[in-house]
Amino acid sequence: SLHNDMPSIILDVISVIDAETSCSEGNSEERTRFCFIVKETEKVVIVEKFLSDKLLKERLEIDTLQDVGTLKNKNFYTNYKQRKFNLFREESEGYAKLIAELNQEISGNVTAKNILEIIKSLIGCFNLDPNRVLDVILESFECRPDQHQFFIPLLRSYMSDPKILCEVLGFKYCFYQTNTEEVTPKSLYLVTALMLQHSIIALDDIYCWLTPDDKVIHKEFEKEMKEAKEYLTPDDKVIHKEFEKEMKEAKEYVRKLNIISTNPKDKDDVIEEKENVKEKYGLNQKFGLCEALLKVGDWTHAEQLTKKLPDHCMLEQHPVAWALCQLLHAVIEPVYRKHCLLAPQLLGDPVPPPGGSLAPKCANTFQELKEHAIPMMVALGTSMHYDPVLMYKNCSESQTPTPTDNNLYYEIITVMDDVILPSLSFMESNCCIAEQVWNILQLYPYNHRYCLYSRWKNDTYQNNAKLLRKRGDALKKMKSLMKRVSKENIKPVGRSIGKLTHASPGFLFDYMLIQIQMYDNLINPVVDSLKYLTSLSYDVLGYCLVESLASADRDRFKHDGTSISLWLQSLASFCGAIFKKYNIELTGLLQYVANQLKAQKSLDLLILKEIVQKMAGIEAAEEMTSEQLEAMAGGDLLKGEAGYFSQVRNTKKASTATERNLV
Repeated sequence: SLHNDMPSIILDVISVIDAETSCSEGNSEERTRFCFIVKETEKVVIVEKFLSDKLLKERLEIDTLQDVGTLKNKNFYTNYKQRKFNLFREESEGYAKLIAELNQEISGNVTAKNILEIIKSLIGCFNLDPNRVLDVILESFECRPDQHQFFIPLLRSYMSDPKILCEVLGFKYCFYQTNTEEVTPKSLYLVTALMLQHSIIALDDIYCWLTPDDKVIHKEFEKEMKEAKEYLTPDDKVIHKEFEKEMKEAKEYVRKLNIISTNPKDKDDVIEEKENVKEKYGLNQKFGLCEALLKVGDWTHAEQLTKKLPDHCMLEQHPVAWALCQLLHAVIEPVYRKHCLLAPQLLGDPVPPPGGSLAPKCANTFQELKEHAIPMMVALGTSMHYDPVLMYKNCSESQTPTPTDNNLYYEIITVMDDVILPSLSFMESNCCIAEQVWNILQLYPYNHRYCLYSRWKNDTYQNNAKLLRKRGDALKKMKSLMKRVSKENIKPVGRSIGKLTHASPGFLFDYMLIQIQMYDNLINPVVDSLKYLTSLSYDVLGYCLVESLASADRDRFKHDGTSISLWLQSLASFCGAIFKKYNIELTGLLQYVANQLKAQKSLDLLILKEIVQKMAGIEAAEEMTSEQLEAMAGGDLLKGEAGYFSQVRNTKKASTATERNLV
């Protein structure tokens, strides 16, 4: 048998040869032979079982172990393997001095360069682990993130490899992923955001360490959208039973719109499971990092982070949206103070500019507002409803440049389409914001406004789960109100209808018009109850009337083919009454009638007849004698005596309203 010291002697010889071959230059052939001998020796010693693998790793260098195939990943051992056999050799005094140096008061003499030299001395003197030193530096940075001007250069000088920094940060995030009792601290998010902002680490390198996985977020988003689309969906069979005695065309139209239901389950409030929003947000490290990026003013990386997830998934979270709102306040502050203050005496609280040279620039002109602020607004989307003050500021700024200003003409339309109008749907009973929105929209022609209303009513809700639920809740309230409309309770019901329509007038008016088409006795009570609407709601009502007439694919004649359908008569009568009583623009409706005449469809002249008759007091007579025609050219007295056979009405007020609307 061999002597017990034989393995150690063999490894001593191998170590000497290893040192000679690794130091000599140009002897690659000798190095290759040496590696071959070590590999063969390793095979022999494994068979003989007198030279262990542990002893090889203990005595040979890491580079040699990788060359001979004993180690597969040298970087792991280089960066993370504790190259000490006795951890008690690390003295706590060294770490105490390190912490004291990193947390001292930062003055003119304390610079990152000087502290780095001290750290190197401490590592050499107390034999500190460099990776633990890096962890202590990051912990100190977490305690004092306001001193980033000191810690950022220190980290850049101490560790130049960004992947190692990301891995150390990743281990910190992993600790909170497994620890269910604690959430990831905001200080860690803030430190990561500052390192991203100063390009010390890359977003893709740290993103892979964050939880939950993108696939999980996508599945949750799709599940939420599916549940929202099924929220309060009526049963087609119940609809069929409810309206089997109604007119065939009205029944099919209502079933197609899929909004009326007599299901007893719909009468009760739907009890939703209230999820713990704070807990869900705290477990999502990607949301927390995005919030921190916005707080430090790093819009570039925050935008990249939001694009990795479904649309508006990130910015629907209240803390993230609020952080972006605060950043927008700072960006638009110069333009708002220059052009939109109510009076010089009302200065208000100034908003400080975003800190740091890497933060977005403040907008001093409308062109800079277009370049810097509008992309943030579009990304914020419907979440602007969290900050009504910011929404009011944006409306005020949009009123300042006239629509003839080519720089912001279409940008304002984009902001209205993607941000303002969808956000208004979340703001219940806020008539002030609705009037501010109308002050902007009234500067645009009716075709642009109607296009915005169409997208707001038909498209916007389909892409947002929360808006779908808002729509379902509003429809339930509207159904309840329409059941109680009568001449006796016009005021209370009208006020409730007004509150509902301040936020989402479009689809509520659709439901109202369907009821009017089926029950013509609702026309007068409904018209009287609409006196509490905002100017924006009145304009949307005009659009809904045109859309209801244009999209109706039903027959305009009754089954006998000689009489006009009841639904068209009801809509025409409602148009005449509503345009007479309220100041609603007639341009869109008149253009619709003109287009119908161009298409050789004259039945829609019934609408024009009702409007003229009720607003101007001019009645259409089918058969008139020549004497009556001559009397029509006279004054009011002659018209009343010879021209009219019905009751003479006072139409001066209505005629004045008609003149004002047409002008």
